This record gives sequence, structure tokens and C-alpha cells, in this order.
Amino acid sequence: MEQERTRTSVCCRFLPLFDSTSRPWPCHADRRRRLTSWTARTFEVDRTRQVVEQQIGAMGAVVYEIGLYKPEADREGQPVMIPRIWDVEGLLRSLPWLRLQNSLGRNIYIRPKGEHNLSLVDDLSAGTIQRMKTAGYAPAVVVETSPANFQAWLKHPRALPKDLSTAVAQHLAKEFGGDTGAADWRHFGRLAGYTNRKEKYRQDNGFFPFVRLKEASGAEYLQGEPFIESVKDAVQQAAMRRQTARVLAPGPRAATLLKDIESFRRNPTYAGDGTRIDLAYAIYALSHGLSEVQVAAQIRTRSLAHKGSERRQNEYVERTIKKANELIDRRRPVQSLER
Repeated sequence: MEQERTRTSVCCRFLPLFDSTSRPWPCHADRRRRLTSWTARTFEVDRTRQVVEQQIGAMGAVVYEIGLYKPEADREGQPVMIPRIWDVEGLLRSLPWLRLQNSLGRNIYIRPKGEHNLSLVDDLSAGTIQRMKTAGYAPAVVVETSPANFQAWLKHPRALPKDLSTAVAQHLAKEFGGDTGAADWRHFGRLAGYTNRKEKYRQDNGFFPFVRLKEASGAEYLQGEPFIESVKDAVQQAAMRRQTARVLAPGPRAATLLKDIESFRRNPTYAGDGTRIDLAYAIYALSHGLSEVQVAAQIRTRSLAHKGSERRQNEYVERTIKKANELIDRRRPVQSLER
């Protein structure tokens, strides 16, 4: 017994007292196991930081919006989406918290804040990524969101206004077979280093696959400038065709065109409330591809003199369009953040 007491005391000499009748304190073997576990967790955290730094460095934005998405959270009395806005330093400081939320079932998404020079192309194969490179559309970032399924961020030579950015994203998705439902100017993409918590990807061992950063060159694609100009021309031509169609279309064909704001003004649902009518029309028109300029022009077809000066009228129109965009964007993540 004395020898056993001596061995234990040597092993645990940091203890001031040792009661041989109580449960022995951990010795070297236990501490080695704990140290190994701690080292593994530290390595995982460091690896996540390294991957996130590479991804956001290649994306190149100054401020990011982070979305923590859990579709079943409403059944738990929690928000489905938790939004956060951080600069690079704030994002890196928050990685442990994101790791915790990911372990609790939330998927971690990222996008640049404000207008930017990136387009996300979602739901791609490895073969399509290679085809993009061959055609001069090499992505700045490639993320494997689930086994053999990829998202690509393309970097343009300059920041694009919202309307043009959405049109460019739509053209890229159509050209390379991506998800057009995820193609707009501010769509979320997955943040690498965290797991894809969609239930269909749960592995046999009960774990979920990591979202992996496959490439992070941060380079602009070669076809950037000519491609943007071609999309800009296509958008302008399409707008002209729509305007011409509205002017020339006879009565029976008008039903096949988009509704104009007058149809909303005649709708008894809105009881003549101009503010509700303007917002409802803006949501409808923007969702169907009309530009903000076109929507503003339609809103101004009624007198806004009661809003005050010209400046106040302009602010009202801008607020209405901004609110419409926000409401549209709230719907989109829930519809298409499933990859």
C-alpha cells in the first residue's frame, strides 16, 4: 500500500493531499489522452481558421454578411436564419461561435456586404468547373458543398450595380448549367471549414461532411470585361423589347405580359392605399426581372406631391424599392439554401 501511495503521489504530485480511500486522480496516461484530445480540437480550430482565411482572402471583400441557417429551428422557437455582419477581423474572432452553432445544426453561409465584384454559380460538377476554366471563366473560389457538388465564385474586374450583377449571375448559371434560383446579386454561398448539416448528407457514422475549400486563387476570370459588356447589351435590348411589346400589344395579348401598376391600383385588395400598392407592385415587378429604374418610373405615374418636395418624393421611391428588395431577399434563402 505504501508503494502504491508513493507511485500515485509521484504521478500526481501537484496535489497537496491524497486520500487512498477516494477515487485516484488522473495520472500520466489520463493526462496524455486528454492532451491528445485537446490537441486534436485545437488542430481542427486552427485548420478551420486557415481555410476561412483563404476563402475570404480570395473573395476579397472588406465586410461580409454571415447567415446561420437551420430550417427546422422555428419548431424549436428559434429563428430559421441568424444574420451577422462582420469585417474580416470580426469574422475571424467569431469562428469558435460559428463552430458551436454549426455543431448545433446550423449551416454557415457567407456573402459580401453591399455591391461587389463577385458572382456565385451554384450546383456545379467537377467537369463543369474544368469547362469554365477552359472557356476563360476560371473561378476565384471553388467550394465543395457536399460530395461532388460545387459552388464557384467568379471575380469580375470591377464592382457591379445590383441589376447588372443579378443579370450576370443569371447568364453564368444558364451558360454553365448552374442553379438559376441561386443566381442573383447577393446570394449566400457556403463557408468552408464547417459541416453541411442537411440531413440527406448524414454519413453512416452519424457525422456530416465538411464543406471543403478546393481552390482559392482570388484571380479575376479572363473573359470578365467582354462578358459583362455582352450581358449589359443583352439587358438593354431585353428592356427595349419589353417596352415595345407594352406599347404595341393589342388588348387580348396584354394578359400575357407583366401586370403594370394600374392593375394593382384597380385591385380592391389594397383599398386605394397608394403606399401598399407601390410596395406590392415593386415586389412583383422586381421579382419578374424589371429594373429598379423601370419600377421607379411606374411608381411615379401617380402624383407624389403629398410626399413633399422633390427630394422627399425621391426618398419615398427609393425606400419603397429598397423595402421590396429586402422582402424578396428574405424569401430567397429559405427557398434555395439547401445545398
